Amino acid sequence: MSGAESTVVPDAYVILGALPVQIESYELERLELAVSSEFTRVTRVVRLRGGGEEGLGEDVTYEPREHEDPPPSGLSGRWSSLDELSRRLGELPLFASPPAHEVYVGYRRWAYESAALDLALRQQGSSLAGALGLEPRPLTFVVSLRLPDPPTSEPVRRRLELDPGLRFKLDPTPAWEERLVAELAATRAVDTVDLKGAYRGTAVDNPASARLYRLVAEGFPAAWIEDPDLADGEAAAVLEPHRARITWDAPIHSVADIEALPFAPRALNIKPSRFGSLRGLLEAYAYCRECEIAMYGGGQFELGPGRGQIQYLASLFHPDTPNDVAPVAFHSGARPGLPSSPLAPAHGVTGFRWGEAATES
Repeated sequence: MSGAESTVVPDAYVILGALPVQIESYELERLELAVSSEFTRVTRVVRLRGGGEEGLGEDVTYEPREHEDPPPSGLSGRWSSLDELSRRLGELPLFASPPAHEVYVGYRRWAYESAALDLALRQQGSSLAGALGLEPRPLTFVVSLRLPDPPTSEPVRRRLELDPGLRFKLDPTPAWEERLVAELAATRAVDTVDLKGAYRGTAVDNPASARLYRLVAEGFPAAWIEDPDLADGEAAAVLEPHRARITWDAPIHSVADIEALPFAPRALNIKPSRFGSLRGLLEAYAYCRECEIAMYGGGQFELGPGRGQIQYLASLFHPDTPNDVAPVAFHSGARPGLPSSPLAPAHGVTGFRWGEAATES
């Protein structure tokens, strides 16, 4: 549950927001991955082109039908700064019709802002790390899993047989029992338990359960406890002795959301796409540093360059915490040859690229 002090440039947005960017054309590329017979993940890569360069981002909106929307109009031109473009993105209708969930607006905006950042940096011949004067560090990551129904520890044990050093973020459900928790705890590989009590109207909603909360809080005494539903009095009472380990993810879209939490957290899951804008994300980094709140990264089941971008950010701002940003290869299940944690820095010479995407033209 340790978290090394994060590194942040207080004036990061002053530096990045001032970058000029030229957009001559743009297009979208659909990505798909059949995860199971019930779930096919769909995302779209945003490609912004200008000045002989290309910037990449990824729209992580979850509803496949939302990815049929055409790209927004009005982005082409010479923008005096990323901040000017960002403000315009905040005004544009990014969806053809109101999306299924309001948070999707932030997800889509982040796709365009991250692509614009990549393009602006490449046009300037600089990398994100170089522009900020930071050095990417080896990146610690965990693997996020929801166990099968009925739940068994076998998926965790199978992965540990392949890589004994692997760490996990697990999603407890009402079907979990004491024996399962004991088996999982015996691996000493669980860094975070995600209760998903803050989700509403999604496929992963997990209503509060005092029994489940007590089971995992006591069964994993060193793990972070993410997104409990504290509106349930009995469940809240169960977690009161463990509040120093409570962290948040789904409710966090701005500094104002952090300040509105029921108590000051020791750590937070910072997902760039939830903030929508580069400015909002960098303000959150600075706020957490100032308030001594540890940060760890979270993913949105990215299939393309978006995954590398959140790994890049984590390597700069919180490389040593249990970042839920495992490489895309882990989406396809356990198999030999998957990368081990920590990941070596893999950023591009220019732009906002990491890993395989760092070498794309």
